[in-house]
Amino acid sequence: MSVIAANHPAIRLPTVPDTKPAAAGEEKTSPPAPAAEAKPAEAVAVTISTAGFKAARNDRNKDIDSSNLKDNAKQLLKMIRELKKQIADKQAELAALNSDTSMTPEQRKARMDNLRSALATLQSSLSMAHTQLGKAMKGESAESQMEAMSLAAK
Repeated sequence: MSVIAANHPAIRLPTVPDTKPAAAGEEKTSPPAPAAEAKPAEAVAVTISTAGFKAARNDRNKDIDSSNLKDNAKQLLKMIRELKKQIADKQAELAALNSDTSMTPEQRKARMDNLRSALATLQSSLSMAHTQLGKAMKGESAESQMEAMSLAAK
């Protein structure tokens, strides 16, 4: 099983308020609130099994698998999709890091530099995969080339 942490600025998870008294020596003057009146903290935990990941990956590439392209072109198309997903994830990490105030400016800069380097590597890999797909599709029919480019654009 895999557990994925959701650290995205669009996802808001409420925090649990501190129920400890403000001062350690302070005595309680009122009895605790009944359980019916207390608001439970809301949280979401998502666990996706390995089989679930595989099923999701297979569904995502179903159109590639059902195409009439050669196997090497299909593999390149799947690689292109995976690289695009990884690039989107890194861009989301960068966006989240921009709004993260828990780090010092030096830590944030170092983390941003690492993310930008990883992003540049992924973009370079995507460019090479597109080039390899173009080479693999040379000599194929115009219909096959259009189908491959259409699938690569998704």
